[in-house]
Amino acid sequence: MLDLFDCQPPAYSRSAHDLTKFMSVLRPFIDQIIANLARAKFVEDPICGPHYSRINSVLSSVQKRHGPVLELALREGLRESVDHEVWTEPKFAISLAADTLVNSQSEEACRQSELPYGDTHRTIQMDVGAFHRIDQRIGSYELKRANGLHDAGKIRSMRRDLACTRLLLRSYGSSRGLRPQQADAKIVFYYGRRSIPAPYSLIGEELDDHFKFAVTARVEAANSYYRARVHELLKLMGAASYRQNEGATGGERDDRQAS
Repeated sequence: MLDLFDCQPPAYSRSAHDLTKFMSVLRPFIDQIIANLARAKFVEDPICGPHYSRINSVLSSVQKRHGPVLELALREGLRESVDHEVWTEPKFAISLAADTLVNSQSEEACRQSELPYGDTHRTIQMDVGAFHRIDQRIGSYELKRANGLHDAGKIRSMRRDLACTRLLLRSYGSSRGLRPQQADAKIVFYYGRRSIPAPYSLIGEELDDHFKFAVTARVEAANSYYRARVHELLKLMGAASYRQNEGATGGERDDRQAS
């Protein structure tokens, strides 16, 4: 029998009605990335030649710089939710006690444990920190494009950092003046290729339900603008290369005619 409760729409709208404020932050950030790429000097590959070497270098840089775009888009998108407090933590302190516990216990055992935050053995970056005021839930999120899978060494490192963060997160929230009743750390594999399975990860299409807010439409608005600016840059590069080739060909014709 069909369960009508399973068919109920979410308690939030999945669309973003006004992106003006959101894009006022994302647009200049993306424009600066494109401007830097347009000015950058790249090493010419002897096989590809100048034009294709530059195209290849720009495309590689575009993918690398998409990560910071996703991070900013998720933070600024969630900032528009009245139910969330959002921040980034460039130096989240991992204690020696956390590292030791993670190295000696299973993931499930670590999920049932907590440690006080404060001692610094090493630091990691928290891409997005979010506190849901209604659920009293604090979350730490690391953003990955996830259009491909990570190698085994990187996966081990990500798992260790996740477990350490989770151990310390509720105490960390208290140090920020919050009163979290729940705490969890996850990696967001945005384009869906999970290197770490659920419940330790999320993918892009799960973000709205997780945060109970239409953040995906906002992230996709930033992605659309970034994509358009990248395509615009590639077209300009193609036109510039065509003009250079035409100039070189014209010079050769003039030399032949003169001879």
